[in-house]
Amino acid sequence: MEKKQKINCTVESCKYNDNEHKECDLEAIIVTPVKNCNTSKPDESQCASYKNRT
Repeated sequence: MEKKQKINCTVESCKYNDNEHKECDLEAIIVTPVKNCNTSKPDESQCASYKNRT
């Protein structure tokens, strides 16, 4: 059974962000590591699915 998760997002400049509901419109996102970053904090990863609205 496949789980359906909601992706919340507050990155207003991303074309996939529904700013009104603070949700990502994509069904799935790709999360990638940040090179040379080993902080054990959220800044070690980034959304690789990001595209600018413009």
